[in-house]
Amino acid sequence: MHNDPLSMVAIDLGAESCRVSLLEWHGGEPRIELVHRFANSPIEQGGALRWNLDRICTELEDGLRRCAARASRKIASLGVDGWAVDYVRLQEDGEPTAPPYCYRDLRTEAAEAEVQRHISAEELFALSGVQPLRINTLYQLVADRLAGSSPDTAWVNLPEYVLMRLGGKRVAEYSNATHTGLVSAKTRVWSRESFERCGLDIDAAPPLLSTGESLGQMQGSLAALEAFRETRLITPCCHDTASAVAGIPLHGEDWAYISSGTWSLVGTLLDDPITSSKAFQGGFTNLGSASGRICFHKNVNGMWLLKQCMAQLCMHSEDWKMTELIAAAERLPVPKNLLHVDDPDLLQYGSMASRINAQLVRRGLEPLTETASAMPQYASLIFHSLAARYAEVLRNVATLTGKKLKRLFIVGGGSQNQFLNRLTAEATGLEVLCGMTESSTIGNFAVQLAAQEGSAGSCERIARWAVALTQARK
Repeated sequence: MHNDPLSMVAIDLGAESCRVSLLEWHGGEPRIELVHRFANSPIEQGGALRWNLDRICTELEDGLRRCAARASRKIASLGVDGWAVDYVRLQEDGEPTAPPYCYRDLRTEAAEAEVQRHISAEELFALSGVQPLRINTLYQLVADRLAGSSPDTAWVNLPEYVLMRLGGKRVAEYSNATHTGLVSAKTRVWSRESFERCGLDIDAAPPLLSTGESLGQMQGSLAALEAFRETRLITPCCHDTASAVAGIPLHGEDWAYISSGTWSLVGTLLDDPITSSKAFQGGFTNLGSASGRICFHKNVNGMWLLKQCMAQLCMHSEDWKMTELIAAAERLPVPKNLLHVDDPDLLQYGSMASRINAQLVRRGLEPLTETASAMPQYASLIFHSLAARYAEVLRNVATLTGKKLKRLFIVGGGSQNQFLNRLTAEATGLEVLCGMTESSTIGNFAVQLAAQEGSAGSCERIARWAVALTQARK
């Protein structure tokens, strides 16, 4: 354990829920307290899907003030992780030019077509190792250009924007930067070729930093609070999935992971990226992780499917509680047919039950009733379909990496779904282990702790802190 116990704060920005957590030590043991949590969702504004950045920042400040009031000692450091690809365009004074777009906004459809006129998806994958998805920052920046925005307008990804707002510099942390699709897989710095071929200005991008770097001390009104007078701002893995993977308390090379939430990220850790044609054809991606390692995984649809069905069909809060819905789904017979969960139409926002039925009808199958009472049928269909898809993806992971996988670690909110976990174990044949729902927060703290002792580049030290923090949460 740390010889000089330190208090720390971790902010985890989620596309559906954001958290502010405080780490303190009692009797030499770490204790993590969720101090503030608030719901988050995109809003429709002027025909576009955007994030309510003002509200997010106001809620975060509220959470930080609560941390200051509860901390028993000065807070040594603060780190921020969150969802990737979305960013804030900045005026010269550092203020946002407008509320940031949500990655689900359809403006990137035209941008994707524009990019493909200049560089193919497979060429982009060879350069960056990142699966070319229209939600990627690259396409969003091109969409800005097509809408008349100047390419030289500075931008910063959302987690790093929060760090900047708290007094840090404008930077791009490595794990989060890779999600832009603009970092070179070979050199692991910004790819000038990718910027130029997409008509983007590399000088508008933030300086690239390694995981675990210090951005200096907190500044502004919060820094006037006694608890934050000496707080260092740290770049953990600013991408929440990389942070969640950093929070997995496992060693060795025989395990894979699923970060189960809005999306399901299914893959394993590697030392070097795989940019082969087979990896591209399989829809895999190579994204930054702690200690410079690579999260080699595939994006699979996730709990988004279920929550969007509930948003369409459950008009009243009392219609279904999640635990009751899962239990009701588990009592149903196994569905005769499964969904194609990665159908592009099922990635869209709104009317999910109708979208699912449209797919079933296209395939000559019987649609489900679009009522709240039919939610267990939707849940059962979704869970069985996800488990089958996970198994298919993990077979491809083993083939492409040459790993002999034995264990599967599930992190994120979906790790609480014991029914889905059981289906996944049956479908994959792997030993399924479940982490904490707040694994991103644990990984965030693990990197901060390693940074405090000067070992942020050591995957062994980060894993040891993850073990200590996970055990303390049990």
